[in-house]
Amino acid sequence: MVRILRLMAAPIAPLVPLVVPPAYALIATDLDGTLLRGDDTLSDRSRDALADAVAAGAQHLVVTGRPAPRVRPLLDDLGCRGLAVCGQGAQLYDAGEDRMVWSVTLDRELAETALGKIEAEVGEVYAAVDQDGVDGLTLIEPGYRMPHPLLPAVRVDRRDDLWTEPISKVLLRHPWLSDDELAAAARQAVGSLAAVTMSGPGTVELQPCGINKATGLALAAERLGLAPSGTIAFGDMPNDIPMFHWAARGVAMANAHDDLKAVADEVTLSNEEDGIAVVLERLFG
Repeated sequence: MVRILRLMAAPIAPLVPLVVPPAYALIATDLDGTLLRGDDTLSDRSRDALADAVAAGAQHLVVTGRPAPRVRPLLDDLGCRGLAVCGQGAQLYDAGEDRMVWSVTLDRELAETALGKIEAEVGEVYAAVDQDGVDGLTLIEPGYRMPHPLLPAVRVDRRDDLWTEPISKVLLRHPWLSDDELAAAARQAVGSLAAVTMSGPGTVELQPCGINKATGLALAAERLGLAPSGTIAFGDMPNDIPMFHWAARGVAMANAHDDLKAVADEVTLSNEEDGIAVVLERLFG
């Protein structure tokens, strides 16, 4: 009996609040056709959903095909002060310090050779390049039309002017071939000279071999101390496929390319209908 009384009189340990980890520690989002609406704006609902997820302990990481200089104003608007994966994974940009943490350039001689091989198969193409660096320009040759009219570009007089500075990628357009047809022909023509991807309407690109959104995302996640098992990724185009393969869960937008939908774990509403917010509200609400 004495022993029982002693047990009952023992001090009760204070309750420790239970810390529940977020459903996903890392939220990786593409921009065009995914997080942003067609006019390059972010809806209040999407902004609030991301803020709630971050408040719950998750981190938001932009993973985009846009080069760092074309992303900087959007990152400011999103309040992103950390890392961003840009240029299809060829650039890891620190928004807070406005510096490139890591970048890979596309060999300009290989790029020019690749263009020649593509034109030998499909006829004349029009090209543009994204220069490397935090202040790199987008240069477009005669005949090339920017697929996104809100992105700034500098027109040059001839193709040779595209190669004056280091570049991160080449953008291609064809007078009549569809994006899928041009991408398929380019892959067949360039072989191992460069990687070919499609990141949006009118946007077929050549980039360094072995570089894609997954390589950039993996590098950023490692620096953040996060893993694929805790990552959810959102996208809309075939260039997001490597990112979906790397992440634990891939969510395609309703407006996504069929190739991405085929490998997605889930299809949400379109970018115009706050598809990302719908998923985040379910996971973090």
